[in-house]
Formats: sequence, structure tokens, C-alpha cells
Amino acid sequence: MVPVTEAAELPPAPPEARDVFGDRFPEAVRYGELLADVGVTRGLIGPREVPRLWERHLLNCAVLSEVVPNGVTVCDVGSGAGLPGIPLALTRPDLRITLLEPLLRRTNFLREVVELLGLEHVTVVRGRAEEVLGKLAPMHVVTARAVAPLDRLAGWGVPLLRPYGEMLLLKGDTAEEELKQARAALGKLGVVETSVLHVGEGVVDPPSTVVRVEVGESPGGVRFAAKRAKAARRSPRRRP
Repeated sequence: MVPVTEAAELPPAPPEARDVFGDRFPEAVRYGELLADVGVTRGLIGPREVPRLWERHLLNCAVLSEVVPNGVTVCDVGSGAGLPGIPLALTRPDLRITLLEPLLRRTNFLREVVELLGLEHVTVVRGRAEEVLGKLAPMHVVTARAVAPLDRLAGWGVPLLRPYGEMLLLKGDTAEEELKQARAALGKLGVVETSVLHVGEGVVDPPSTVVRVEVGESPGGVRFAAKRAKAARRSPRRRP
């Protein structure tokens, strides 16, 4: 289990954090302490990130909730230390969230955090996106943060979507340029619309940049539709 220790290095929470996390603010503080403590010692987050955990990581991810629809399923691809999946889970108990991560040491941390924080609407799955295709139920929303360039990330995440689902990707200043360079690849994946959004106005400065990638009736295109159908036939039938 994650040891319950005091992480003195975690900076005080800014006032905005109480508004964003509401009654789950104590759990957000505990999560920040874990990131500052065992998150650093296990190599999940760099020690230089600790002084800016609230602004750059916890709040930057939590404000993604502004653009996630109500009551949907979410898969956080390459979840790592749980960013953005865990802050999103703390702000949105109406969501059913899967944290997808291939590395064992990270999935161990995620499972421990989910249990410690009582996040009953969150599931941790170890694996890569291409490995779970056809095994996970298709998702309404796929999220990711700082995992890979947009074209490669879309190749992993889009096939996990249900028809007319969307990817919501936290990106930096190069979002517009990445989107421009990836348009051809996105079109082949069945993407029908893209946009760049800015969320967290008045909470984080600058606001978080989100690339929204929306798909039509064939997420991933024809090739992935066939692959998904083949994987589904090989997998045990899921209960409704």
C-alpha cells in the first residue's frame, strides 16, 4: 500500500483549488502529497515539479472537467501518475473512468491511490491502447496528457472510442501546429471535426489548452473497425 506519510514539500493549495475540487478537496490534497512523496521516490514525477504541483498538474488537469459531457465513460490513455484521470475523477463522480497504463510500477501506484482516495468509479487497467482494443467497452471520451505527438496519440486513442465519441487531449503552446500537421492522419482515422479549446479561465494562468478530436460512425477507420471486430470475437462476451 501507499504509505501514509506527511509530504512537507507540497506547497499550500491556492484558493481556487477548494472551488474546483469542492467536497473532494481533502482527497486532492492527499493525492498531491502522494505525488510529492512516493510519486517522486518511485520516479513517477520529477522533484522539480513538486513546487508547481497545484497549478501545473492538479488544477491544470482538473479543469478538463469543463468540457467532458455528463455521465459518460472515459479512458485516460498513458495515465502515468494519474494525470489527468485522477483529478478528473475527483471533480466528476458522475463519470466512469478507466486509467490505462502499460508500466507495472505505475499501475501499482494508481491502484493504491484509487483505493486510498475511495474512487469507486475508477478502474485501473494495465496495458497499451492497441492491446486492449476489443477488450474494453468502447468509450465516449478518451483523454491524455503529454503522452505523444497528436498523430501518434490519435492512432492509439481513436480506435478505443465508440461512434461519435471524442478525444480530449491536454496540449501546450504547439497545439494549433500539431493539429495542422496531423489533419491527414486524423482523417484516415475517421475523425470528422477538430478544435482547440481553452479551459480553466480564472483558475490556471494561462488556461489549459485542449485539443478536441471528434469521430464519426467508424472510429479508427475501416482497418481498425475490422481489427476491433476480430478482437471482440476472440474475447469473452461482456455482460451488458
